[in-house]
Amino acid sequence: MTWLSAVGLMSGTSLDGVDAAVINTDGESIGRLGPTAYRPYTDHERRILIGALAAARSLTDRDARPRPIADAEAMVTKVHAEVVEALLAAHGIDRGSIAVVGFHGQTILHRPEQHLTVQIGDGRALAGQLDIPVAYDFRAEDVAQGGEGAPLVPVFHRALVRALDRAHPVVVLNVGGVANITFIDGETDPIAFDTGPGNALIDDFVRLRTGQPYDRDGALAAQGRPDTALIDRVLTRAFFDRPPPKSLDRDEFADLELADASTPDGAATLTALTAASIARAAAHLPSVPVHWIVAGGGARNRVLVRMLAEQLAPATVETADVVGWSADALEAQAFAFLAVRTLKGLPNTFPSTTGVPRAMAGGLLAQP
Repeated sequence: MTWLSAVGLMSGTSLDGVDAAVINTDGESIGRLGPTAYRPYTDHERRILIGALAAARSLTDRDARPRPIADAEAMVTKVHAEVVEALLAAHGIDRGSIAVVGFHGQTILHRPEQHLTVQIGDGRALAGQLDIPVAYDFRAEDVAQGGEGAPLVPVFHRALVRALDRAHPVVVLNVGGVANITFIDGETDPIAFDTGPGNALIDDFVRLRTGQPYDRDGALAAQGRPDTALIDRVLTRAFFDRPPPKSLDRDEFADLELADASTPDGAATLTALTAASIARAAAHLPSVPVHWIVAGGGARNRVLVRMLAEQLAPATVETADVVGWSADALEAQAFAFLAVRTLKGLPNTFPSTTGVPRAMAGGLLAQP
């Protein structure tokens, strides 16, 4: 067995910042989860990304780069290079020891039904700046072949769960801007799909009302009362009844009307909607999960985790940190794992995760 060291990078749809992580892997198993780093976006950088999201709504060509998107792509590439350099320097890691960097980029548009997905970030430029090979553009070929292009990390979740002492079935729940689950039962291919809104609606609402980037620890939601009638109406939308595989754009539910809600009630409503939509997704699974493991930024929202425990009972609900993983760095670690699989030509997506016709190796590889 030959272990390779890789750096993974993730900038999620919550627009909070960039996570980086080092792992050792052979592309099938995980040898070691190494050091991590995080670099928040500044308010100015976040405004650039929000401008790119707005400009992306009218895109029909994934290669088009109108000025707001071109500016955001240059900024995203620069910030990711800074994060890698800082991670290597802080831990005395020789860049020559890194086999590959997994660069997810920033999703600004995801419409798989139109065979269109856009992740900005210049992989070739990043490889040149770092002098390390970079795997990037992980979603495009899957979507071009009829897949959803998401979720991408289930194969990494399976590798993690293999080393975990938990009865199956296990669900790994990632609550980023959009929430998605990976259902794992033995050694069969994982089943995965987006369940609905994650943090994006909560973050956008809190940012609009308070100027803060997110509801820290669910403190606002804890003070509010959910609008159960609104939640029930949202759950009648066709997406929730559609069988998997399925995926969402971060702004799919941005039309929700909460203008008359207080800030605590609005935060409580959106948090409860996220929990209810995740619980609703369990109906699409082949059997009832015994354990749920919550990762992503949502694992830090105590109100959301409590709501999940209530709605998913009698299953056990644990956070990634409790089982010895990193709730914050999990997706960055996943893209290090996916980058090594790309380097080796191993499949990253499967019919049971994205609906692609056959297991597919994803990602392009840029040499320095």
